[in-house]
Amino acid sequence: MSRKGLMHAAMVTASIATFLTVDVNEASAHHGWSEYNNQQTLNVTGEIQKVSAGNPHTTIQLKAGDKVWTAVLAPPSRMERRGLPQGSLKAGQMVKLVGYPHRSEANEMRAERIIVGDRTVELR
Repeated sequence: MSRKGLMHAAMVTASIATFLTVDVNEASAHHGWSEYNNQQTLNVTGEIQKVSAGNPHTTIQLKAGDKVWTAVLAPPSRMERRGLPQGSLKAGQMVKLVGYPHRSEANEMRAERIIVGDRTVELR
């Protein structure tokens, strides 16, 4: 095989390996959604206290009344694709979340959608 052919084969192999690694990481990010009660829909409006935009999921701390919720959002890459790039959610911002409560953590929810201003973004 020529040097050019070997380089091409190496590039194809590296591309495939990268693609497979991304799929494995995203698949491993999906964890026990059964921990959330999808029979009980929450509508929570409040002020973002903190944003953590990391893998496997973006999370926010949301103060709604006297309660501070930890809300599990989508992975950063999905949020970007859906129109909420990293940095678009900030402390002090008012948002509305629609989602499901955690079965055992009283202050945690899984958000299905987020409403920022007049824009609704589906997270799942």
